[in-house]
Parts: sequence; structure tokens; C-alpha cells
Amino acid sequence: MAGLTSSTIGRKYAMALSAMFLLIFLVMHLSTNMTSVFSEDVFNEASHFMGYNPAVQYLMQPILMFAVIFHFVMGFVLEIKNNKARPIKYANNNGAANSTWMSRNMIISGAVILAFLVLHFYDFYFPEMNYKYIQANTPDETRYWAELHHKFHDLWRVALYVVAFGLLGLHLSHGFQSSFQSIGARHQKYTPIIKAFGNWYSILIPAGFIFIAIFHYVTQ
Repeated sequence: MAGLTSSTIGRKYAMALSAMFLLIFLVMHLSTNMTSVFSEDVFNEASHFMGYNPAVQYLMQPILMFAVIFHFVMGFVLEIKNNKARPIKYANNNGAANSTWMSRNMIISGAVILAFLVLHFYDFYFPEMNYKYIQANTPDETRYWAELHHKFHDLWRVALYVVAFGLLGLHLSHGFQSSFQSIGARHQKYTPIIKAFGNWYSILIPAGFIFIAIFHYVTQ
């Protein structure tokens, strides 16, 4: 790992791999949460399985947390390294002519998403840890849907989630294609396909999460 992150190319490659892992996780997470819209029982069963399955709790969950932390830390490291490599900013340099606003400000959207993750942990992860390990409650397979539904009772929380997922979509619109380029997928034949798939991914995934938040708010 140290060798992989000791150079700029290595750090970009490592960050791309962590990004791809998180892209897969988002699909799985959305798939599970979307069941809450269609079936309370299915969502409860899926959530209970994820919450008590040893492989998920003691293998996949630590890997996921490491990937999230690694991705954000590596993003900040790359931003600092890039800024140090460009200490002089020329007055006549028009970045907008060569790149999108999002590609030049991934660190900003990343920082906002990180703040949102803190809220998300506060809303769901910490209460879950408190329920299972601090209060040591007996497992209740029917509690998950009601807990999720209740979280979106307040409009301000729904608004925060909508804004955060909107920024996530902007972040993904650049990050999806960038991650593939970082691992060497630059062939002219595949670039349009990757770009098109990334555009749809960056729209559909955040839209799905936004739909879930709004659904639970309007059905209170």
C-alpha cells in the first residue's frame, strides 16, 4: 500500500480503485433502500440481514469504512500535492475553457459530501450501534422501516439530503469517468461508452436516493 501511494500516479490509481468500490456500494445501498418504497416487509428483512450477518458486519462494513476514509483522505492529499505543484496562478489562465467547474472543484463537493456522511452516520449508523451494542436490545426484525420513515419527518432534513445527493451527482459526473481514466481506460473506442454510462449513473443513483427521501416525507 505504501508503494502504491508513494507517487502521484500510484495515488490516483489507488483513489480510482476506492472510487470504483464505492460506486458498486452505492448501487447496492440504493437497491436495498428502494425496497422501502415498495414493501415494508422486504425492507425490514433486507435490513435485518445486513445488520446481523457476520460477513457483512465484520468483513464488508470495515472494508467499506476504510474505502470511504481512504478515498476522501487521498482526495485531499492529491489536491494539496497538485496545489503545491502549481504555486503560481497566472492571471490569464482560463480554467473554464479547458475543464468543467466540477472537475476543478471536486475537493469542494467532496468536502460537502463528507459533511453529509457525518449527518448520515448520526442519523443511522450511531443509533444502530447504540441499539445493538450499548443497549444490547433483543433483535427486532420489524423496526427498520419505521426508523427510516421517521428520519424523514422533518422538511429540513429532507432538504439537506436532496442538496447532498444533488452534489453527489455532480461529483459522480466527473469522478466516474476520471476513475476509469486513472486505471488506464483511455481507449478511443471505450471512452464514449464510459462517459455515457457515467452520465446516466450520476443522474439515476442520486435521483433514486432523493426519491426515497421525498417519498418518506410525503407519506408521513
